[in-house]
Amino acid sequence: MTGQLERSAPPSRGLTWRQSWTSDLGASLVVFLVALPLCVGIAVASGVPAELGIVTGVVGGIVVGLLPGSSLQVSGPAAGLTVLVADTVAAHGIGALGVIVLGAGLLQVLLGLLRLGRWFRAISPAVVQGMLAGIGLVLILGQLYPLVGRQQPATTGEKFAGLPGLDPLTASAALGLLTIVAMVLWRRVPGPVGKVPGILVAVAAASAVATVLDLDVPRIEVGSLTGVVSLVDFSVLDAGVVGAMLTFALVASAESLFSAAAVDRMHSGPRTHYDKELVAQGVGNAVCGVLGALPMTAVIVRSAANVDAGARTKLSRVLHGVWLLVFVVLLPGVLSAVPLAVLAALLVHAGWKLLDVRGVARLVRADRAEGGVLLLTAGLIVLTDLLTGTLAGLLAAVVKTAWDVSRLSVVVTDHGEDHHHVAVRGNATFLRLPRLLETLEALPDGRVRVDLSDVRHLDRACGQAIEQWAAQRVGVELIRPRERSGTGSPDRRRTPAEHHEHE
Repeated sequence: MTGQLERSAPPSRGLTWRQSWTSDLGASLVVFLVALPLCVGIAVASGVPAELGIVTGVVGGIVVGLLPGSSLQVSGPAAGLTVLVADTVAAHGIGALGVIVLGAGLLQVLLGLLRLGRWFRAISPAVVQGMLAGIGLVLILGQLYPLVGRQQPATTGEKFAGLPGLDPLTASAALGLLTIVAMVLWRRVPGPVGKVPGILVAVAAASAVATVLDLDVPRIEVGSLTGVVSLVDFSVLDAGVVGAMLTFALVASAESLFSAAAVDRMHSGPRTHYDKELVAQGVGNAVCGVLGALPMTAVIVRSAANVDAGARTKLSRVLHGVWLLVFVVLLPGVLSAVPLAVLAALLVHAGWKLLDVRGVARLVRADRAEGGVLLLTAGLIVLTDLLTGTLAGLLAAVVKTAWDVSRLSVVVTDHGEDHHHVAVRGNATFLRLPRLLETLEALPDGRVRVDLSDVRHLDRACGQAIEQWAAQRVGVELIRPRERSGTGSPDRRRTPAEHHEHE
């Protein structure tokens, strides 16, 4: 979906109110049909009741849908947060989920009000891609178990250890394979029939096969929303819970704003206002937290379906939330016909798209250092957790950038046995200080001219080191960087040793 860069028509330009309403109504139904199985599947994979996923979808549609920020982006529970939610519930219990999501939402609102939304776009693409790839790997690894009708183990090590024992010949595995094949092949169906969402076709086909053949496979259990909604409990607050709030806020904000950038490339309507969108996402998460539901982000799958279905205004995403609410209130029993293996297949497919093997391969081939940051981020997310992997990736990206921008050229030219010229060009930072000092200290006694006029940046560590080296020698002339001179010409100054020699 993210690869679709074609721009659709502007949301409402040149259309009557009736035409816009008709387009938004049709798009809302498409998004509803795509969102319903994903809301349930993400909740089940996160280790919480299925109803909580629908609550988040309703809030994402109605509450966030009415707020300013983005007009065509659709919010709800996201596959990218599945791993984080599952780990949090396992560590702190489902009772802590509400206060964590509430705190994360309030942090997002604060970040948006401080106009920090745009800065999320400055995160290294390698870290972002590595984060998504790591989440995709963990998601696939965990969902392979329900895909074949097994309960997934609690730890990553146990999940890896149990892979050889998975039986691919079970009824659940057959239904999961049917779901994935149907989704992949449906894209090739031409004409108006092909406009029907592939997710809907796959879920309906696999569920129908399971019902007709009366297969004994685990299925979804959905009750009333009032039975699972619980008000936030502040008694669980501790350092771990506060840390989880921060993690949720940062990851959810990044995913929402990256999605906004991708959705903006799909249409020619109004662009996303990142700070307002961050506030909207925060308000939505705060409401979800109060209700004890899952956290939300903007979701690229639903957003792309919204654009492709011809949505013109934010009405389509609001209506999709209304349809979710009406469905779970009036027809909750319909979902009980859907096997868990079918939902697991949807999430395996979503994990594969997050992994984006081709994109990873392209980045590794184009820039090995960037590829290393990506692989480090993804690997640590799989082996440790999302926060550790992402922070390590950000640190690696900062170090790589610092190394790249500190390129320094030091050229020594001999003008006789006792006269040397040292030309320094580039960025003289502490990262290159050892090499610079080694070159200077290796020079024999005699007159030395150190030309720093082509240095673009001279940090304090390098400046002080060069001054100290020059002060300890006789016959050193420093030509300082041009920006240090008020006239724009090189600023030539004698060192203390030269002053002593001159006197």
